[in-house]
Amino acid sequence: MSEQLDDAGKLQHLLTLEGMPRSMLETLLKRADALVEHAHGGNEMRDALAGKAICTLFFEASTRTRCSFGLAVQRLGADLLNFDASTASTTKGETDTDTLKTLEAMGVHGFIVRHKTDGAVAALARAAIPGTVLINAGDGRSNHPTQGLLDMLTLQQAKGPDFSAMKVLIVGDVKHSRVARSDLHALHALGAGEVRVCGPAPLLPDVASLHGCIVGDDLDALLDGVDAVMMLRLQRERMVEGLVPSLEDYHRDFGLTTARLRRAAPDAIVMHPGPMNRGIEITDEVADGPQSRVLQQVANGVAVRMAVLETLLG
Repeated sequence: MSEQLDDAGKLQHLLTLEGMPRSMLETLLKRADALVEHAHGGNEMRDALAGKAICTLFFEASTRTRCSFGLAVQRLGADLLNFDASTASTTKGETDTDTLKTLEAMGVHGFIVRHKTDGAVAALARAAIPGTVLINAGDGRSNHPTQGLLDMLTLQQAKGPDFSAMKVLIVGDVKHSRVARSDLHALHALGAGEVRVCGPAPLLPDVASLHGCIVGDDLDALLDGVDAVMMLRLQRERMVEGLVPSLEDYHRDFGLTTARLRRAAPDAIVMHPGPMNRGIEITDEVADGPQSRVLQQVANGVAVRMAVLETLLG
């Protein structure tokens, strides 16, 4: 994405992981790993972004992403401005660009944006003045780059830095999942040894989006020997077509249970971006079990977002 890098090839916004050089991904992951010890307390990093004003510009609901970005901003010592679309002038007809420009005029030059529309964050990046930073916190079905990064960090912590040795399975509603897209972009860039994708045909994207993946609808077969299983939420709010016949049928065919997980490698880890539909895509026993890394993903989100903010605004 041309607006993501400046003329010198340096990261000026974070909009997508698609096309990001492997070296840039690895640098971000290395910095995030170093920041894990600072992510949940302490004052060592409080001067990193002191005096900078950063706004969480969320046009969609969020718990994990918004809260972890908020903590990341505060850990780095920046001033945090929370924007609530439900109480802002957008309800009176103000455009997203005018909202951005208004906040820029107040001296805000870092924006963390979540939006329901594909490409909305990139459009704001094109409208921003030089020096303003846009970070995509999830747009439509397209991208969620910081989730992709925290998922890669979680994988790396569990399985080591050699992605070529990993077999990773992504399961569920891939078609509507911006997380799945960012994970696929990152896994391919980092040279993952084998990427498998499983889901009902109506919930899989076009073939081009799954280039290089092993794709199928037999979860039991695709679980065989994998090192990591990434379960996805069934995103009923984004579906305008391709609904599954019933939630019971979906759980029967694509739900991850303790018995099913035994087909994976003995030390396989289980991941989920949240929020989880317990009893649909994943059972309580798996979600809360010893192989689950769901809460570790959440914890890693703060460190990853600190690394991104520091890189772009430091």
